Amino acid sequence: MRSGTKSIVILGGGTAGWIAANLIATHWGGRGMDITLVESPDIGIIGVGEGSTPPLKGFMEVIGAKESDWMSRCDATYKVGITFRDWSTKPGFDEYFHPFLSQPDEFSVPAFFHNSYLRRNGVDLDGHPSQFFLAWELARKRLAPVAPPNFPFEMNYGYHFNSGLLGQFLQDWAAAKGVKYRQATVTEAVLDSQGFIDYLKTDAEENIKADFYVDSTGFRSQLLQQALAVPFDSCADVLFNDSAVVFPTDPDENPQPQTISTALKYGWAWKIPLTSRFGNGYVYSSKYVDDDAAEKELREHLGLLDSDIAARKLKFRVGRVREHWFKNCLAVGLSQGFIEPLEATALDMVQETVVRFIEAANKGDLTDRFRDEFNTRISKRFDAVRDYIVCHYRINTRSDTDYWRDNGSNEKISRSLREILTAWLAGKNITDELERQSLDAYFPSLSWNCLLAGKGIYPTKDQVRPGNELANKYDLKKNARYLQGCALNFRSHREQLDALRART
Repeated sequence: MRSGTKSIVILGGGTAGWIAANLIATHWGGRGMDITLVESPDIGIIGVGEGSTPPLKGFMEVIGAKESDWMSRCDATYKVGITFRDWSTKPGFDEYFHPFLSQPDEFSVPAFFHNSYLRRNGVDLDGHPSQFFLAWELARKRLAPVAPPNFPFEMNYGYHFNSGLLGQFLQDWAAAKGVKYRQATVTEAVLDSQGFIDYLKTDAEENIKADFYVDSTGFRSQLLQQALAVPFDSCADVLFNDSAVVFPTDPDENPQPQTISTALKYGWAWKIPLTSRFGNGYVYSSKYVDDDAAEKELREHLGLLDSDIAARKLKFRVGRVREHWFKNCLAVGLSQGFIEPLEATALDMVQETVVRFIEAANKGDLTDRFRDEFNTRISKRFDAVRDYIVCHYRINTRSDTDYWRDNGSNEKISRSLREILTAWLAGKNITDELERQSLDAYFPSLSWNCLLAGKGIYPTKDQVRPGNELANKYDLKKNARYLQGCALNFRSHREQLDALRART
């Protein structure tokens, strides 16, 4: 950014581009900033990212959109966490639930940390994570996480949605905030003598000029990587997946408010419930299986081997750019990087990037004075997400294919991840290790504990001893009754979705 910035062009729509447009308009629209989103009618969007983490709820609140404004319009459902199936061969750990933590869990979480810690230190206690969280009760009973007035506790949740419809909603919402929209196919970004983007050429022989540019052109990264030549650092050495095959199936009448992630032979399959359909996909590595075989495996997994439902096949690359903000350009979404969809972190990264950019620009009076600090912060977040995702693969205990064996024996993991795993295996409190590395701001200790405990990274039954009275301080039956009682306050997922539709 250069002093005197008065106009911003966002190149590329999709969910990332329209999230950026809404946030910039919300924070700067009142300052007279001219904001235009330019989108090519000839370039489609990938449009398969259909799950979120809780920050999307905060984003909607920031831009002033209520759930009744957008959820029904976008075929959206609630999401309280993710169930992981068949990632582990440890007895009793073939499945676990990773929750979004809510205020009522403050009563039950201490029991999880206590049991898990002592189990790692050789005491025979139940440390499987699912049972300790209200989100699991809601997921398995198909209840929506919206608390009634008589249950005055803060609930934390995400959403599932049709990404194409969400992009359309955000476009309309941004227009109401004064964001201009223009259809044009940009053929070239012309640089000035200092290497900044001067203007954009289009196929209609028109020029589009602004003071600052946001690159939301997907994997093409037309501005940041192509025009400005910012390097891209791959992490394919630790994240093997580079392909996906996707297709829809019929919806449930009252869907569970969770994503299902099931490990298959050469990757994993997602199942995401929308009101109009289930979104299904298989994320895999083309090094280990070809596209046709992957599609067949997904169809077999879903019991649809003879179905004529058309499948889409996608390719992607994993990694990030070295600088997310360079010269007078900011990259968002796939233009800046991608760390595969396993934990649905993509939209969170878009939000974090735009919000921190606005903070840095404001701090520097709309200059690039704090650009380096911003770039370091966003890169650290990408790297922290990468390590958390890599951990899923590194600690897997499957041995049925070369894919899983290679993942489980991969020694190219980062020093940071290696130190976390070393602390866990040594029976230490990994919260201390996460705080030492300043990682708790990205994925909190609870998430790491659920991941490692959920995949059964514990001493085996023959390596543990019975606990004394102090070790058995928590009554898990009482804990279960508490969570079951909390769940009585919530209505069914379907009832809540119908109530939203009635208010639309």
